[in-house]
Amino acid sequence: MPSMTAKKKCCKDKPRCKKCPVVLKRLADAGCAERLDLRHYIVDKKLKKKVLKAARAR
Repeated sequence: MPSMTAKKKCCKDKPRCKKCPVVLKRLADAGCAERLDLRHYIVDKKLKKKVLKAARAR
């Protein structure tokens, strides 16, 4: 997942999907992703499963 585009709106699944804007914002706050503009992110290739699971939690 080197670069990702966030969806326009959260689908409110449980757990959240990987392209959800909330998940990508949480990864950026954790330092695991870099925000390029409003919807585009660059995500670390070596993203730990624990970090992703915490970001996707509802």
